[in-house]
Amino acid sequence: MTTALITGSTAGIGAAFARRLAAQGHNLVLVARDTKRLGAQATELHDRHGIEAEVLAADLATEEGIAAVEQRLADRTHPVDLLVNNAGFGNKGRYLDVPMADELTMLKVHVEAVLRLTSAAAGPMRSRGRGGVINVASVAAFLPRGTYGASKAWVVQFTQGAAKDMAGSGVRLMALCPGFVRTEFHQRAGMGTDNIPGWLWLDADKLVTAALADLARGKTVSIPDPRYKALMGVVKLTPRGLLGGMSSRTGRKYGPQ
Repeated sequence: MTTALITGSTAGIGAAFARRLAAQGHNLVLVARDTKRLGAQATELHDRHGIEAEVLAADLATEEGIAAVEQRLADRTHPVDLLVNNAGFGNKGRYLDVPMADELTMLKVHVEAVLRLTSAAAGPMRSRGRGGVINVASVAAFLPRGTYGASKAWVVQFTQGAAKDMAGSGVRLMALCPGFVRTEFHQRAGMGTDNIPGWLWLDADKLVTAALADLARGKTVSIPDPRYKALMGVVKLTPRGLLGGMSSRTGRKYGPQ
């Protein structure tokens, strides 16, 4: 059996990846901060699908948390075949309204942890000649909108560049760029969702199915829904100055800083 390690595994997109991969017969390493939720998740997936589910409690906003996951990824006796860097969060508020400590924590999780964990996984994968990494970004990466979008833009650019450098190695890297997904994301950030149009919402399980299919096809960027593919097509054609104003108003209405 192959093994997948998923960060932020206990809710939302991470939990959907865990369900899907367990159903396909993959063993799992589940990473999140809440030990109790991790244990319950591991037990449920083991009992339902007969796979082995290892738990690793780690806060990726801390040096200790990142180092613990790096160490697990570097274990060549129990190799990880697929890494899903899913952990992330949003801050409520406009630029300069969000405390600097919160901004730096976001960069720790969205940028430093993604860089370090991808690197920790990719080295052993390259040595074995196979493996995959999915870095969860956002369609916000394509919009000039605050620290959240900027951090996700970094994830997309980094993943595309790393994928190019790893071409021919047997290791696939892909940035996953969803839109609004029904998860705990907005609740944790203290953001209301009543004003978000129903047609913008995506189902996490369907999103994961599409993402894994895109990884198998060798895509380096996945926008896993026709609605958002169309919206991002419009974004590419919109002048940057106009896009900046539209993005700022939309971000204040719907999304994180």
